[in-house]
Amino acid sequence: MDNINVLIVEDTPAESDALVKVLSENNYNIVGVARTHQEALTLFYQNTIDIVIIDVFLDGKPDGITFAETINIVPNGLKPFVFLTSSKDRQIFERAKLTKPFSFLLKPFNELEILYALEMAVEKFYEQTNAFHSEDQNTVISSDSLFIKKNKVLKKVQIKDILYIEVEDRYCNIVTDTDKFVILISLTKIIQLLDPAKFCQTHRNYIVNLSKIEQINVNDNLIVLKGNHKVTLSDKYKDFVKNFRILK
Repeated sequence: MDNINVLIVEDTPAESDALVKVLSENNYNIVGVARTHQEALTLFYQNTIDIVIIDVFLDGKPDGITFAETINIVPNGLKPFVFLTSSKDRQIFERAKLTKPFSFLLKPFNELEILYALEMAVEKFYEQTNAFHSEDQNTVISSDSLFIKKNKVLKKVQIKDILYIEVEDRYCNIVTDTDKFVILISLTKIIQLLDPAKFCQTHRNYIVNLSKIEQINVNDNLIVLKGNHKVTLSDKYKDFVKNFRILK
């Protein structure tokens, strides 16, 4: 399980230091702090970014908005971002609003405001509203990652690393090569959010990553995954075997 990667775009050292402190204490990974528009672009393109915190004004100019406008048109590269500003200028707010930020916070920020803003940005970006605050889910699923809230902390798991998912009532055990952890989400919900071309249900309690399958034993109702992990294949779900080319 990885920490969420945050890029901070803030030209005032005291402000960026405060952000780094709050986010680091809550287990976010700071990939970099940019003081200028160009530095922000360089860090954005050179690193894996999950979310960006952007100061509207950089060196007295609204270059934070310019940066947001730029990353909004990056092919397949759009990431959620939130604005921070001490400006109360209505025209600036209207221009910033056009970039569709996921939050707009006035300085000085407080810890809870910024943490809640990041959670909401992830939820809204992946169109899974209130996932971190509902009674039956603590996970947001994107095309390539799970964003999981544990206590006050958001964590990230790469979907490609999942071997299989074992369902127990309202909980799911997520098993990877190196880890196993429990998330609060129902079978019905997680199946809706996973790519059916990559994951398949093999039993009422199991979902497997198709790319991790090493052996299918239809007669014994067994699937062997990478690392010799074994899951059950029930008769009800055997049709998925037709998707594989069988060598005879």
